Amino acid sequence: MSTEHTQQHNNSLDEIIARRYAEVEEIRQLGVTPYPNHCDKQISCQQAKDSPEGAEAVTAGRLMQLRLMGKAAFAHLRDFSGRVQLYIAKDNLGDEPYAFFKKHIAVGDFVSVTGHVFVTKTGEKTIKVTQLTLLSKAIRPMPEKYHGLQDTEVRFRKRHLDLIANEDVKEIFVKRAKIISSIRKTLDEKGFLEVDTPILNPDSGGAIARPFETYHNALKMPLFMRIALELYHKRLIIGGMDKIYEIGHMFRNEGIDTTHNPEFTMMELYQAYGDVNTMADLFDEILGNAAKAIGAEKIHFRGYDVDLRPPFKRLYIPVAWKEKFGHDIHEVLNGRHFNRAKLEEVAREQGVKFGPNDSDSSIFDELFEGKLLSEYHNPVIAMEYPTAVSPFSKTKPGDPELVERFEVFVNGQELGNAYTELNDPADQLQRLKDQAVAKAEAKGEDANNADILDADYIEAMESGMPPTGGMGIGIDRIIMMLTGQDSIREIILFPTLKKLDESENEKKEEEKK
Repeated sequence: MSTEHTQQHNNSLDEIIARRYAEVEEIRQLGVTPYPNHCDKQISCQQAKDSPEGAEAVTAGRLMQLRLMGKAAFAHLRDFSGRVQLYIAKDNLGDEPYAFFKKHIAVGDFVSVTGHVFVTKTGEKTIKVTQLTLLSKAIRPMPEKYHGLQDTEVRFRKRHLDLIANEDVKEIFVKRAKIISSIRKTLDEKGFLEVDTPILNPDSGGAIARPFETYHNALKMPLFMRIALELYHKRLIIGGMDKIYEIGHMFRNEGIDTTHNPEFTMMELYQAYGDVNTMADLFDEILGNAAKAIGAEKIHFRGYDVDLRPPFKRLYIPVAWKEKFGHDIHEVLNGRHFNRAKLEEVAREQGVKFGPNDSDSSIFDELFEGKLLSEYHNPVIAMEYPTAVSPFSKTKPGDPELVERFEVFVNGQELGNAYTELNDPADQLQRLKDQAVAKAEAKGEDANNADILDADYIEAMESGMPPTGGMGIGIDRIIMMLTGQDSIREIILFPTLKKLDESENEKKEEEKK
């Protein structure tokens, strides 16, 4: 669309807004309040629709469709529960109220209605309106009613319009709430205690990720928005809180793509006297119950049918590696590191392309996730990872080249990660030092001056920590999978977006039209 046409559209919108503000003043001059304080809504729109013929209905919502036919009109009223048809006739409403309705009520306005339920000739439950009250006059026009709001940039930036225009979007977030509620119910019933830990931390510890940094003026100190929960949670385990979980927002100052948002929802849980196998059994229950809660026990995801009824397959990586590649996984391992020559040999056999600058772990990931996992579409709990890709995990007794860790995958999408947690303070101290060095190197800083991330945590661990199982679950990832969405932005009400200046807005309008 040309700049001239875009300008004409903007002028047209400005004219509509100006007319509606003038109409609000006209309504006030009639002695009618266009934005009253109170509404006596007694039932929802869906309840009205479910009421028996002849029942009185007092409800309210937004007018979504309006079809005027002289002395009568049909309309659809919608609230969060659903929509119900209205029959608004001059004979039932009265001359003056009907005249007001025809002149001043439009699609997009909120109204309350009183009437009785009847069934039309087409068999649709309808409210025969005897009283109609304006609750809120909409100043801006609603999105185009036949095709809905399709532009993803507009949908995510103006979620209120998305929810008005696209009723299926609401269902995604209803399911999101049910999934999270199911997870809480599963854990609460198993004796877990929900806890809250700080979002602002003096250190960015708990994982390797770039944090968001802020500054506290009164304390004169930098603070970091949390990237993980584990160090606080383990303090609680040490203190005697045996089963805990937290569902909350994490913040990582890194890239954005279809599966990553800087602000995202995670759950971490810890169980004293448990281990990685305890966590695998618990994951079965969590995901199975969440799928059942929204009727998604069998779904179609990423081109394949997926069965979400537990128990889920335990995929022991050393066994699967041998079956798939014909090699013992220990051939490509060398203590806490990979045997590069052997790893490259397997990669060449499997047609995995790599170069001299590709890391050992990236080659392993191509083999494991790209070749081995690609054969599995139902949920798999992949267990016994090489120590070389899990340097902060507890090693398997009798085999220091493997760790007690699992990751969960559904059709290639990772959903969760679990461990038998470290509880040896000396071992943990060394690994925190290694992590600090890795972070310093990633920032281009002198690794020799790297400080460990949380010395207080080591002090707490020296008080004694029982054997513990821990698990982290990507709540957003599970919701994406269960609702069949490929983009994380579809399941976050207000995803992080780049701010548009006026020129970018104008360009976006031209591209859209």
